[in-house]
Amino acid sequence: MTVKQLSLPELAKVCVELGIAHVGLWREPVQTYGVEAAARLVRDAGLTVTSLCRGGFLTATGLEERAAALADNRRAVEEAAALGTDTLVLVCGGLPPGDKDLHGARERVADALAELAPYAGQYGVKLAVEPLHPMFAADRCVVSTLAQALDLAERFPAHQVGVTVDTYHLWWDDRAPEQIARAGAAGRLHAFQLADWTTPLPAGVLNGRGQLGDGAIDLREWAGYAAAAGYTGPIEVELFNDELWARDGREVLAETARRFVEHVVR
Repeated sequence: MTVKQLSLPELAKVCVELGIAHVGLWREPVQTYGVEAAARLVRDAGLTVTSLCRGGFLTATGLEERAAALADNRRAVEEAAALGTDTLVLVCGGLPPGDKDLHGARERVADALAELAPYAGQYGVKLAVEPLHPMFAADRCVVSTLAQALDLAERFPAHQVGVTVDTYHLWWDDRAPEQIARAGAAGRLHAFQLADWTTPLPAGVLNGRGQLGDGAIDLREWAGYAAAAGYTGPIEVELFNDELWARDGREVLAETARRFVEHVVR
């Protein structure tokens, strides 16, 4: 998503040119290109798919809506397995229209995980619950803190359900470092993502993720939290940013790689 202006073939080509060996993919462009075709494309380019984003949106109250969400998430598990990644990132969903019961919505997420976790396990895919910043609790994710995400995940085996840590969503939470340690100790730190926090936020706030080094987050410190927790997996950069999307994709990807070295690598 950092360079969504690039088609999947362009993305693969530029990654190879820049020496980037790992890529996190989103479902929409993969589905448009074709899941099997996308799997061949990345495989032939020598790329490893680190995660597939996103499943989730599991808070609906209606039976038909819930059944449709579960079916879509089963497809997402199958897509992840076809792409060769063992991690499906979940954004749990916000409150249904007219609903103000946050606790009930979180319990519906748990109910859905009870059905999806064993299915994902059959495919060797881990579900990684991603807490989002509280400003998204109403419309995108009723899980707002890493503690809440772990409370959900810990109802299920660690090889089936864990968490995603995204600096953009968690940097403000002074309990997050201890929760990262908790996730690491339990083998539930399944994905780690970086984006910076810049202000002012744009209208709609969704596309306000800052380029690494442009904002308020000490990214190297957060990478240190993950390392101290025993995390040795890939570190993804996930930027939703209209200004970046308006630029040349190769230029943005090269810049992001340089910023990663400058602001993250110890």
